[in-house]
Amino acid sequence: MLDRRTFMGSAGVGLAGLVSGCATRTPQAPVSTAPVAVDGWTRLDQRPALDVEVSPLIDDIQKLAFRYFWEVTDEKTGMAPDRWPTPSFVSIAAMGFALTAYPIGVTHGWISRAEARERTLTTLQFLAAAPMGNQRSGVSGYRGFFYHFLGSTKGYRFSLSELSTIDTALLMAGVLFAQSWFDDPVDADEARIRDLAEQLYRAVEWNWITPRAPFVSMGWHPESGFIRSDWEIYNEGMILYILGMGSPTHPLRDDTWNVWSTQFESSWSSRWGEPHLHFAPMFGHQYSHVWVDFRSIQDRFMTQKGIDYFENSRRATYCQRNYAIENPGNWAGYGPDCWGLTACDGPGDFKMMLGGKEREFYSYSARGPGERDDGTLAPTALLGSLPFAPEIVEPTVQAMYFRYGEQLYDKYGFLDSFNPTIVRRPPQPFRHGEFRLGVGWVDKDYLGIDQGPIVAMIENHRTGLVWNTMKKNPHIRRGLQRSGFTGGWLG
Repeated sequence: MLDRRTFMGSAGVGLAGLVSGCATRTPQAPVSTAPVAVDGWTRLDQRPALDVEVSPLIDDIQKLAFRYFWEVTDEKTGMAPDRWPTPSFVSIAAMGFALTAYPIGVTHGWISRAEARERTLTTLQFLAAAPMGNQRSGVSGYRGFFYHFLGSTKGYRFSLSELSTIDTALLMAGVLFAQSWFDDPVDADEARIRDLAEQLYRAVEWNWITPRAPFVSMGWHPESGFIRSDWEIYNEGMILYILGMGSPTHPLRDDTWNVWSTQFESSWSSRWGEPHLHFAPMFGHQYSHVWVDFRSIQDRFMTQKGIDYFENSRRATYCQRNYAIENPGNWAGYGPDCWGLTACDGPGDFKMMLGGKEREFYSYSARGPGERDDGTLAPTALLGSLPFAPEIVEPTVQAMYFRYGEQLYDKYGFLDSFNPTIVRRPPQPFRHGEFRLGVGWVDKDYLGIDQGPIVAMIENHRTGLVWNTMKKNPHIRRGLQRSGFTGGWLG
């Protein structure tokens, strides 16, 4: 972590130099800057980086978000908590992001390849050994899918959580990333990682959880069966369908992606900016892009629109900024250098009078332009969009740090969320976080599913590491090709 005294401008180059993308250049730190070939094979962590400039602040944010996964994940099982420091259950999606973060740490020299290999192998062994079955308790999943939340001691289903299709997909994306990154042809542990990843992915019965085929249900409960809602509109479900289409054992129907994408037209919108597929919370435009480089590859829908999904996310990022400038809800702080709405923690579910107007607030919720906007902003909405629009994201991140400093920036970088509109304590206790003078409501937790895009998308902006690694994974390529994607790196 950078010295906080330096961050506040009392030492070294000072705050202005530390946050300016032009004032100083952050050196990349791969294990070696020269490729080392062994029998015609070059290790991924020894290939030169792209060396895109980022400010020391962005570098520090990425490093601290990486440390979140390295330090709070159980080193004996690989289970990652849903949040920290509040004690919580395990999130399988956070485990997928953790598996993605470890190799990033290696390429920057924050941990060794041996350390990343050991933690990754531990995680995959735990998942492979987890009990499966249709019982209501005492199991971790069923038919290859895992429960959304697991208990933090044994890793069994937590409470009445659902067998989650999207969270299993996020987990499997991390699993396949590990499979492709740990590519040493002679190391036994890396071979074991690849085999376990294959085993876990092949076990997922994507075609079972389609009660209203070809759409995939959002989940299943042993008490009541399939969830009645499907993945049937444009959202973060792209990674789910790509993985389901790529399965060599239990694939989705050939027409699944085309049938799904015919639903997208109703989401096409030019409100708050250029025409694009609208999905209000920013995470829907980020999650799939963590692992898939959508630049210059197109399916049938995007071919008709003349753009790709990367450009769509760029437009969505600008729309978030435009919405904050318009600020129809008149929320405090919103503007060209303070924006970012997504799923995140909130102060609680209550109403209170502020400035002569009754305001309604929410606890954890998916926020976006015009949808459940209660003045709560989340830094992950910005940082997860860095590759899409660095020219507006990085200055906003800098301004956010300038404005709120250590009130919002702590052990693992920016806290999950904050709300400047709340200028006094409400009549009832906050669900999360606390009131901090000079900021408003501030969350006290970090969330794994919000830290994950920060680590990975900063890296994709800097070096393209996650994207380039996944391009060689045969399951990802198969899934994209079966979904009708062509062009670009797919050939």
